[in-house]
Amino acid sequence: MTHIRLLTVAFSLSAGIAITAQTPQNPPPQQPQQPKEIAATIEGSGGLPPKIAVPEFIPLSTDAETVAAAKALGQVLFDDLSYEREFYMVPRDTYATIPKASTPDQIPLDRWKELGVDGLVVGTIRKTASGMVAEVRLVQVSTGRTALGKQYTGSLDSIKDGGRIYAHTASDEIHQTQRGLRGVARTRLAFSSDRDGARMAGPVGERDISNIYRADYDGANQTRVTATRSLDITPVWSPDNSAIAYTSYRSGYPDIIVQSVRAVMEPSKPAKGTERIQNYLPAWSPDGSKIAFTSSRDGNQEIYIVNRDGSGLRRLTNSTSVDVTPTWAPTGNQLAFVSDRTGSPQIYIINADGTDLKRITSETHCDRPTWSPAPLNEIAYTSQAGGGNDIKVYEFATGATRTITDSIGSNESPAFSPNGRHIAFSSDRSGQEQIYTIDRDGKNLRQITKQGRNRYPNWSQ
Repeated sequence: MTHIRLLTVAFSLSAGIAITAQTPQNPPPQQPQQPKEIAATIEGSGGLPPKIAVPEFIPLSTDAETVAAAKALGQVLFDDLSYEREFYMVPRDTYATIPKASTPDQIPLDRWKELGVDGLVVGTIRKTASGMVAEVRLVQVSTGRTALGKQYTGSLDSIKDGGRIYAHTASDEIHQTQRGLRGVARTRLAFSSDRDGARMAGPVGERDISNIYRADYDGANQTRVTATRSLDITPVWSPDNSAIAYTSYRSGYPDIIVQSVRAVMEPSKPAKGTERIQNYLPAWSPDGSKIAFTSSRDGNQEIYIVNRDGSGLRRLTNSTSVDVTPTWAPTGNQLAFVSDRTGSPQIYIINADGTDLKRITSETHCDRPTWSPAPLNEIAYTSQAGGGNDIKVYEFATGATRTITDSIGSNESPAFSPNGRHIAFSSDRSGQEQIYTIDRDGKNLRQITKQGRNRYPNWSQ
């Protein structure tokens, strides 16, 4: 077995599961120093993407839970690696001709080579007295060298969802080490959903209850974050993923709520809303120290900025028109927002000190801008198209705009993934509003939610 230098990385998950990742170790007994870490880059032939195969993990424990997790992990890791489109994923139904291995040392590399595989993911999982242990090796099939070797340990709770976190972590590390890419397998989506089906009475009559939910990037593990008989909408993750800010009507009027997702504590209200001072549509600054939002406190709907603790309130825009839906540039020096100051709603940008206002769109109706992460420097937004809406992207470098969605249904509320390669949005293309993700080139459309009406997606970091 190839020996790999020990490397330990700790992951803190909002679900409360602590997982430690290690590379397998077995240093020579006569040598106190660690051996050099072996690294190999998996290359495709003829300049094509590497061909990667991900068979089922090998269960090293015979209990039903571990056996089921081994089967699921291979599929989850295959899907995670497929998502970024960096590899050619060898279809799993072609693996049937290759005998399944019962240990990692029984892998028939020659058979995988005949199948044209460049990189083979060999995974194992076993149950211990204190938890679960999964090992993942990415093997260069042509040489048998280990391109990546990691061990992941976690509590027994980590296997409840089939051990998906092990596959997500392995996928992100494979993308990082092999392609220099930050993957999104461990990220999450927050969104608003009315799936609980209750209704409430309010000053404008009955309204559906809508609460904040979160899910894995691929829609798995959908979990309710808020549980109020109110409208909780427009969630946004804090940059450190420790909290979600959102608009809530729980007091009878809209106000900004900041709620921790890692600790049990009382939610805060940094915008200090009242029946007269109504606040909504929060947006975190890139460093997490401030929140931009829309407020009616001075009579008109304007953009304001406040520190996370509620101090330092200041007004950013000043007009007699409606200024809403702020979003921060990744530098923290500018914001974009929507205003109807020239007639129809359009996207504007402004310096964080309130200077240098510029309009960047001239369309029928624009809404919900979201600034891409660096270094892309783009803004995705909702654009009215016929009877519905499409998602468009404005490129600062060229001033050009491209359409991402296909005009099927009404597509709204875009949100970039933290690596900028994907956009989450809501659409009623299936008959009812649901959350979808799509690559920034308009390919790889995936439906994330199916239950109830789901809107306002936001991607964690």
